Amino acid sequence: MRARRGALAVLAGLVVGALGAPGAAAAAPGDGGVGYDVSYPQCDQPLPAVAAFGVVGVNGGLATTVNPCLEQQLTWAAGLGPVQVYVNTANPGQVRDAVSTWPGSGDSPYGTCDGGPGPACSYVYGRTRAAVDIHAFLLPAAARAGVPLAPGELTWWLDVETENTWQTGSAAAGAANRATLEGMADYLAATGARVGLYSSGQQWAQIVGWVPPGSSLDGLDSWLAGATDASGAAQLCASPSLTAGGEVVLAQFVTELDGRLLDHDLTC
Repeated sequence: MRARRGALAVLAGLVVGALGAPGAAAAAPGDGGVGYDVSYPQCDQPLPAVAAFGVVGVNGGLATTVNPCLEQQLTWAAGLGPVQVYVNTANPGQVRDAVSTWPGSGDSPYGTCDGGPGPACSYVYGRTRAAVDIHAFLLPAAARAGVPLAPGELTWWLDVETENTWQTGSAAAGAANRATLEGMADYLAATGARVGLYSSGQQWAQIVGWVPPGSSLDGLDSWLAGATDASGAAQLCASPSLTAGGEVVLAQFVTELDGRLLDHDLTC
């Protein structure tokens, strides 16, 4: 994923940073160092051989697609240290008739999903996306690459950007979007994994808004985007986290490396 001026663009990449248990502060491998996040835009490109850590994007830019270079990039990240990944997120509830992945049933903390756009089905949608990310995308790719991954030892970042499809226009839409992310976070955390949030403050406010106490998003650590150099990333490290109780543990900046732009990630 890549930050644009004032907005997050999908340079769909993962950010690697080692979080502690969900809701706890933590540091990335090479505390204080700089790592890189990569995904499908870096397919068939040489990746940095030296880095404090690496993060890999599971998806191909959309929440329902897979990164075609996932195997190779997992091998690269595993050579740097513990593997961390990020996944694209979305909530197409307002255009559910145009997609085939919106649920028509299922239980959630918000009640039973009846096919509508509200929090119940939004939660089920997020939970389903997380299950696909683990069992259909990540673990098979890791097995093919010969990279041993234990779900409970992974760090997952939920990439929340306006480039993807979200419900809009009301407080109810924001609540439904929050429920989708809660479904993903709950499913991933149930495997024992660490979960964090990637976004900018502006986009988070637009997509999700306030997160109430008791939400499973409350207290998760943040990876913030929007900087164009290391100095700007250091300033992001001092910014508020996306939800109360969490900490900013990574800050992304985009700069040139070997003649090409690459996402850099500063450990806060």
